[in-house]
Amino acid sequence: MTPNIKQQSDYTAKQITVLEGLAPVRKRPGMYIGGTGLTGLHHLVWEVVDNAIDEAMAGHCSDIIVTLLPDNKVSVYDNGRGIPVDTHKQTKKSALETVMTTLHAGGKFGGGGGYKVSGGLHGVGVSVVNALSSWMQAEVYRDGKIYKQEYEKGKTKTKLESSGKSDKTGTKITFQADSEIFPQIDFGYQTIINHLRQQAYLTKGILIQIRDRRTEKGEGSSYSFYFEGGIASYVQHINRNKKTLNDPPMYIDKEVDNIKVEIALAYTDDYNVHEYSFANNINTKEGGTHLTGFRTALTRAINDYAKKHDYLKDMKSGGLSGDDVREGLTTIISVKLSEPQFEGQTKSKLGNPEVRTVVDSVTNQALSTYLEEKPQDAKKIMEKCLLSAHARLAAKAARETVIRKGVLEGMTLPGKLADCSEKDPSKSEVFIVEGDSAGGSAKQGRDRKFQAILPLRGKILNVERARLDRMLTSEEIKNLIIAFGAGVGDEFNINKLRYHRIIIMTDADVDGAHIRTLLLTLLYRHFPQIIEKGYIYIAQPPLYQISKGKEKHYVYSDQEKDKIIRELNKNKSEKTPNLGIQRYKGLGEMNPSLLWETTMNPENRVLLQVKIADAEKADQVFSMLMGEEVAPRKHFIQTRAKLVKNLDI
Repeated sequence: MTPNIKQQSDYTAKQITVLEGLAPVRKRPGMYIGGTGLTGLHHLVWEVVDNAIDEAMAGHCSDIIVTLLPDNKVSVYDNGRGIPVDTHKQTKKSALETVMTTLHAGGKFGGGGGYKVSGGLHGVGVSVVNALSSWMQAEVYRDGKIYKQEYEKGKTKTKLESSGKSDKTGTKITFQADSEIFPQIDFGYQTIINHLRQQAYLTKGILIQIRDRRTEKGEGSSYSFYFEGGIASYVQHINRNKKTLNDPPMYIDKEVDNIKVEIALAYTDDYNVHEYSFANNINTKEGGTHLTGFRTALTRAINDYAKKHDYLKDMKSGGLSGDDVREGLTTIISVKLSEPQFEGQTKSKLGNPEVRTVVDSVTNQALSTYLEEKPQDAKKIMEKCLLSAHARLAAKAARETVIRKGVLEGMTLPGKLADCSEKDPSKSEVFIVEGDSAGGSAKQGRDRKFQAILPLRGKILNVERARLDRMLTSEEIKNLIIAFGAGVGDEFNINKLRYHRIIIMTDADVDGAHIRTLLLTLLYRHFPQIIEKGYIYIAQPPLYQISKGKEKHYVYSDQEKDKIIRELNKNKSEKTPNLGIQRYKGLGEMNPSLLWETTMNPENRVLLQVKIADAEKADQVFSMLMGEEVAPRKHFIQTRAKLVKNLDI
């Protein structure tokens, strides 16, 4: 692609505004990148990439290349205009050095013509990355020359120098994260791929490349992303393992009052809603005014069409609800505006009131036109929404029946639940145990003060393929809901949750893994707030007991078993010791004291906390593994079969 050099002359030091110094960043890095763990580490990459994306959104950049280098270095190149290198009037330094070493210095601030739209607040991110890097180098390609400058822990290390000629334009930032700040420096290739893919979808027509050059020979894999379809392609990517009702997706691209609105949507035969909202390419995970405007318009436009074409004649309760029109919907809402107002430092919710009005108007008009012009797609969507409405009414009736019996109100706890005496949820935990046999051992071995036991009989219903009304007919699921005490669906209230540690404890075999997956599917689809709060855990019963005389070792993997055996055999002066190796296939094989000692005692046990690090990826995995489509699941199993090291059939 041909670099854009025509508009460099109007992007100079005059467009760089200085707000404050850089000193606080190294002292309190968490305030700027959220923390010093792996999430914060990757945030360094996102900040530098954001600057390149800003150039692309401004129409000055077509290529971005991210390269992972040896010694934990990362470089990001864009073929934009290049950061200005002329002297800044306020700082008396070059504009490049000002941007790289001063917090809140960049082309976004002051309205001087640097950027109309910006996600990363150009200049803030790169200076923070500089402060948290042991070494950084900036290379700028401008005016036919190459300029270079190096930095160390946020401070200037070398003078700005011109090091040759080039017909390229743009900026290349290379940084090395500081090990004094980050206890673990390990850039995840797949994590970066996923982020860059998303950014390429959100900025259509831009080529983003990722190269892994961390091996000694400098060779490695690479990916390139270029989506002419933008977020419409993104919706197709999300729905790739699902049956869609309208394909290609409906796509809206319109600008009103200097607010650019892009929306893509498609319905599937799924029961779940997949809404992803963005403002200036920042993922607004908590939604905001753009999402509210979209939802309002969607409900109104579909109801208007349904009334006009007589789809609601059998609806006794009136029109379709917001939940009815969103069931099975996959949508991307992306807005770009000059002055975004984000609620909170995490930028997770958009607050601009004017955006709601614009998105509402644009969506209503475009969707109304789409439904009239695509009667076949409209019919499928209407049938889907009506089916959802009838299921909602059936689920409401089922819930009311259950409530009348008092079970969801906690008046009658399930008979199989052995509850604990502690009433403070933060001090209470419940073990969801596979089978009555293991349940009996767990009940006898537990600490009755704070540990409750709920045995399950067999495999619960796969809720990926069932709506709420059918789900409530399952006795085992009903027992879980009652035991949790927080309700379900519209009536769910996490403040009423009776346990803040919900521990899944199943056998270490194929059936146990399947039951665990079914439980996680239930929790992810109907109780995501519990997972988000960090209340879900998976117990880790030992796989083996290795004994030598009176000495006993409990191990949790084959690798650990081999290590223990090597250690017990390391003294070659002795005869080979007579080792006893017992493989535990089921919890029922353990007596109560052994189950307590190895799996339930807080002082000894190993628990895995369930987290949703990437909600979109998690959603796709659950849909693939537990959904109706067989082909994607078959492919997944075939491509990963060789990774299974210990399979009991």
